[in-house]
Amino acid sequence: MKKFHIFTIFPQFFDCFKDVGIVSRAIKRGIVDINVVNIRDFATDKHRTVDDVVYGGGPGMLLKPEPIFNAYETLFPDKKPYTLITEPWGRRFDQQFAQELSQKEEILIICGRYEGVDERVKTLVDEEVSIGDFILSGGEVAAQVILDATIRLIPGVVGDTDSLRVDTFSDGLLGYPNYTRPSSFRGMEVPKVLTSGNHNLIQLWRRWKQIQKTMEKRPDLLKKAQLSDTDRKILEYIERGLDFEDFVKNYKILKR
Repeated sequence: MKKFHIFTIFPQFFDCFKDVGIVSRAIKRGIVDINVVNIRDFATDKHRTVDDVVYGGGPGMLLKPEPIFNAYETLFPDKKPYTLITEPWGRRFDQQFAQELSQKEEILIICGRYEGVDERVKTLVDEEVSIGDFILSGGEVAAQVILDATIRLIPGVVGDTDSLRVDTFSDGLLGYPNYTRPSSFRGMEVPKVLTSGNHNLIQLWRRWKQIQKTMEKRPDLLKKAQLSDTDRKILEYIERGLDFEDFVKNYKILKR
C-alpha cells in the first residue's frame, strides 16, 4: 500500500477528493492510503495558533514551525517519508515528476498558506514543488493535483493500463483526438481512417496527430521527446506542409 500524508490547516479540502473517482476506488481497494493531518492539532498553545507575523516586517502571516515539526516528529518517529512542500518557485510538476513519485512508498505534502511557512520547516523537505507560474491561496489545490496525477500511475489504480500508455505527456507528446458515436453529428464527421478497420493505419494516424498537435501547441516538448525514425519522418512531412495521405502514399511502412 502506498501512503500519502497531507499537512494542512484546512483538512476539509480533501473530504470530497477522497470520496470520488479513481482516488476513492484506490482507497477502497487498499492500494493507497491518504492521511490528512490538521496541523492545528499540534499547535503549542490553547488557541491552536498556527501562524504569526513575519520577523523584519512585511505583509501577511507565516505558518509557524512548531505545529509542523510537532506533527512530523509525532507521526514519523522512525521512518521518514519523502517530503514535498508546495512553493511557487519549486520544481515544476509534470508527468515525469508524477512517475517518480509513484515509485515512492510514502509521501508527505506540506501545504503552504498565507505568505508561506517559516524557512526552518524546509529542513524537513526533500523537494519544493510548483504546479505553475501563478499564486494560489494555499497549497491544498496543488496537493490535490499532485496526488491525482501520481495515484493514477500506481499499478492497479487504473483498470485499463493502455489508457495510461496513450495519455498526453506519457511519452513526451500531446495526446491524439478521440471520437465516439454517432459517426456524424451536426455535419461533423468522424475521420474515415478511424472506421476503416485498418489498425496499422489507425495507429499511424494517431501518431501523426500527436506529433502535429505537439508541434502546433507545445513545440518545446518535441525538443525533449524521444522520437523514432517513423516519428522523425512524420515530423518532416508536417514541416513541409504535407498531409497524412501524402505520408501514407510515399512512406511504405504499413503492414498489410
